[in-house]
Amino acid sequence: MKFFIDTADLTEIRSLASSGLLDGVTTNPSLIAKNGGVFAKVIAEICEIIPGPVSAEVAGTEYDQIMAEAKVLRKIADNVCIKVPLTMDGLRACKHLSNDGTMVNVTLCFSAAQALLAAKSGASFISPFVGRVDDIGWDGMQLISDIVDIYNNYDFKTEVLVASIRGPNHVIEAAKMGAHVATLPPAVLRSLFNHPLTDKGLATFLADWAKTGQSIV
Repeated sequence: MKFFIDTADLTEIRSLASSGLLDGVTTNPSLIAKNGGVFAKVIAEICEIIPGPVSAEVAGTEYDQIMAEAKVLRKIADNVCIKVPLTMDGLRACKHLSNDGTMVNVTLCFSAAQALLAAKSGASFISPFVGRVDDIGWDGMQLISDIVDIYNNYDFKTEVLVASIRGPNHVIEAAKMGAHVATLPPAVLRSLFNHPLTDKGLATFLADWAKTGQSIV
C-alpha cells in the first residue's frame, strides 16, 4: 500500500518525507488556507520535496473553468496530479486530462457507482471518504471493499485512494481489502508506529544494555 500525507504543512511534509515512507501528498484549498501561503507556490514547494504524485485541487466546478485551472496547475511540476470533484463536469474534465497523460485524482466519492464512473473516465485515483461515510451511519470500509471488487472485475487502472481516514484501523482494513493508497493526516501516520509492547520491549532492552557498561561506538 502506498502512503500519501494529507496536509499542506511543509514542515510536516519534510519531516515525514525523511522517513522514506511517503509516496505522495494530497492537498486541497482548505488545507492550504489553513497553513497560509500562495497556492501555486506551496504546491511547487511540495513537489520539490516529494517526487511522487502531489494532488492540487481545482476551485472551479464548471468544465471550462476546471480545464483552465488544470492548465495552470499542471505547469507547476511534472508530478502534479489534478484533483477534480466527482461531478459530471469534473468527470468530463478527467476524461480529457487523462487522455492527455495528466494524472487526475477524482475526489468526494461516496458510492461505488460514483467510483465506477470515475474509472470509466480514466481517473488515476479515486478518493472515497471513509470517515465521512461512517459519520452518517453508513459503513465506509464496505464502500472500499465494493470499489476494490468492482475495479478488479474489470481490471481498471484507477487506484483506490482511501481518504478521510480517522485512525489506524481504517488503514489496516483498507490494506487487507487491497486498496492501493491511503492518504493520512500526519497524526494518523505517526500513530501507526505506536504499540505499548514495542515501548516496553525497547525500555527493557535499553536497561539490559546499560547494565553491560558497553558502547558500540
